[in-house]
Amino acid sequence: MVAQAKLRVLALLSELEDELRQLGWWEQQAPSAQALQSQQPFCVDTLEFSQWLQWIFVPRMQAIINSEQALPAQCAIYEMAEMVYREKLAAVAGLLACLQRIDAAVIAPHGLH
Repeated sequence: MVAQAKLRVLALLSELEDELRQLGWWEQQAPSAQALQSQQPFCVDTLEFSQWLQWIFVPRMQAIINSEQALPAQCAIYEMAEMVYREKLAAVAGLLACLQRIDAAVIAPHGLH
């Protein structure tokens, strides 16, 4: 079941990339190394949330899965996105739905014990 969850998360990360591309938020050039080193949650002081998704969240989740580590016990990306995009929820509905599915897929294996 854990392997299936990881495959599901990988598929959802690809879907997340597609959503960010459709919104025009997928970037070709990474932010500065300094911006990526922020100590604030979600790098709120140095990155847009979409940049954090692309340059921190997606690579980190892929690394966890590829190195066969356990998925995090918690994932609340949807809640943060809902706050960040509260002024344009309709425009980002697909992105929010994808993030909600990612949250559910990440925590699913932990609910089976």
